[in-house]
Amino acid sequence: MTSLHPRAGRRCHNALNPLHSTVYFSPDFTEELGRLGIEDASAAYFAGRGAALGAVGPGTVTAAFYNFNHELVAKHLPAVWDIASPEAVLGARLRAADTTLRRLLGDDVIASPDLAEAAELALRAAEACTRHARPLYAAHADLPVPAEPHLAYWHATTLLREHRGDGHLAALLASGLDPLEALVSHTATGKGMAPRWILATRGWGRADWEAAQDRLRERGLLDAEGELTEAGTALRSELEDLTDRLDRAPYERLGAQGVERLTELGHGFLMTAAVAGAFPPDLIGKD
Repeated sequence: MTSLHPRAGRRCHNALNPLHSTVYFSPDFTEELGRLGIEDASAAYFAGRGAALGAVGPGTVTAAFYNFNHELVAKHLPAVWDIASPEAVLGARLRAADTTLRRLLGDDVIASPDLAEAAELALRAAEACTRHARPLYAAHADLPVPAEPHLAYWHATTLLREHRGDGHLAALLASGLDPLEALVSHTATGKGMAPRWILATRGWGRADWEAAQDRLRERGLLDAEGELTEAGTALRSELEDLTDRLDRAPYERLGAQGVERLTELGHGFLMTAAVAGAFPPDLIGKD
């Protein structure tokens, strides 16, 4: 055990994950998947994030991704694998990560000792991740580590992202939040994806959103204005704390100083990418 702060892992994740995720918003990702013949944005996302699982059907992806409408997933899977194999998609995704990171961070950062150090720290943390009951992490852990430091860093953040995400799904199940209730309650914290983005990308309609709000109100978790009640705030806090506990091992592996250094480096890369326009300006919010 170390003197690691209970939320140190969460803070580190919050510094690493957004830069990892920006690849899926990147025009480079769209172009690379488009070259394979995958032109629909939803099909590209399901294929790109799910390819490590193999040529799976919609049930597997709905289960592993949690908050997408199964009908949307089934519209694109398994049909997308008739267009491009999982291996081809993984190659395209890595090329997109390369182009995206080079564009957002610049040549000096890509070649810097700091990025090489961050890759080493993140990979060391990922050594403590566990496969059991973590399908997206486990599938990505079977992939080779890229040689280039910036791609090794992106690969390591993939492992850490999916490891935490798989644990978060267990916390959501324990809290009794179904896929859309999880999204609605997260948005209500002010830290989640804006409803317009959710409805445009997750396959849910406005009526589905309002029905989820009603279910949360019946449980006393949401008020009439759509804000979290005291009980709702407590529930979200409890499930994040449980997620932290389930995701503690990678950061215990690094120790307090290592986590602090990786957080510092990751935050610096993230700020550079944000200034370069990595994220849609209206992605996060309650409206």
